[in-house]
Amino acid sequence: MDNPSCIITLTTDFGTSDAYVGIMKGVIFGINPDVQVVDLTHAIPPQDIHDAALSIHSAHRYFPEGTIHTIVVDPGVGSDRRAVVCQTDHAFFVCPDNGILTYLLQEIENTGAQSINAVAIQNQTYYLPEVSNTFHGRDIFAPVAAHLSLGVLPLDIGPSVADLVQLPVPIPQVSGSTIIGQIVKIDRFGNAITNISESVLAGIGSTYEIRVGGTRLMRLNRAYAESGIGKPLAIIGSFGLLEIAINGGSAEVSLGLKWGDVVEIQRYD
Repeated sequence: MDNPSCIITLTTDFGTSDAYVGIMKGVIFGINPDVQVVDLTHAIPPQDIHDAALSIHSAHRYFPEGTIHTIVVDPGVGSDRRAVVCQTDHAFFVCPDNGILTYLLQEIENTGAQSINAVAIQNQTYYLPEVSNTFHGRDIFAPVAAHLSLGVLPLDIGPSVADLVQLPVPIPQVSGSTIIGQIVKIDRFGNAITNISESVLAGIGSTYEIRVGGTRLMRLNRAYAESGIGKPLAIIGSFGLLEIAINGGSAEVSLGLKWGDVVEIQRYD
């Protein structure tokens, strides 16, 4: 993948009640008025790098080759943290080097299915003329993404770098007939998304008990509606990960689930 597409996505924790997102779009259109800008989400919880990492990893594959994903969840803005452009075989990523690409990097390391090259954003030619210490989304990330969409090469933006920052994300532990995982995201429906993938779950067989908090579930649903209204259930969600949910309700509220809660799965014969 050599050339960018005409699509830039935006993922931020800015929300939509302030002008921040609109300002970033104004910067982008001022540089390339023909580019398409897609709002992936601006509802990342404030400064939640882990949530941003999971969101961009789950979403990027559904965009055309060459899409430029701009991710600004940046609690270290104004510090000496690096800003980077990363290029894979499928897409570009413009973001702070703070762990936002953790899940993408782990997938590449584990599968070897594609390569990744990164540069540090250093060439101020591609910044806005004045750079604040509090809004690099406007002053650095948006203009760099726009220039990439015009065909500027990553190596024109800065030197190659390695050893990108990765978060210490939890890995499910498998021992014999037991899986120990944890909840890594609560979505807006109150569904508790775990770090246990469908393939890991299949590795211990098809009959098992799922325990989380005081809840025990004996089967995996194919659809939410297979359980009665208000009943807890387990299902493989759209991220390909095990979820604990309530049909017509919120597992977060009804079951008291939260990020980091342990999920134990035990096979039985």
